[in-house]
Amino acid sequence: MRTSTNGFSSKRRNLLTGLVGAAALPMASWAHEAPLVEVWKSPTCGCCNDWISHLRTNGFRVKSYDTGNAAKRSEFGMPPKLSSCHTAKIDDYVIEGHVPAREIQRLLKERPKALGLSVPGMPLGSPGMDGEAFDHKTEPYNVLLVLRNGETSVFQTY
Repeated sequence: MRTSTNGFSSKRRNLLTGLVGAAALPMASWAHEAPLVEVWKSPTCGCCNDWISHLRTNGFRVKSYDTGNAAKRSEFGMPPKLSSCHTAKIDDYVIEGHVPAREIQRLLKERPKALGLSVPGMPLGSPGMDGEAFDHKTEPYNVLLVLRNGETSVFQTY
């Protein structure tokens, strides 16, 4: 292996130059900004606030609007039969109710052609409807994939 006058081989010098150059790149080029979830809810709903905390704990940024959600649910095209106490929007998807962050992450990864996800009602054990405040009770529930025509299929069962 040939060495240069500074004691480094040309391969090592090229590697070091590349590493120094990479370190000089702005951090913004490496950073991935957390997805923003916009949430419409009642100003007095504690379970909605708990769901928002669940999202933040799982890496989402959240902006909430204390204006109620019925008008937004209708505007976004979520069928009333799939309603819950809050409606959210992330990218081009609508999220209705207490959908676990894990399923929202899966939705964003798989990117199905759909309106979004819904957990109709307020099932015990779903994020925001769980823990000590609910005596740790749970009930089975489905996360539904909602198509733009209103049809649904089970996305995940809990």
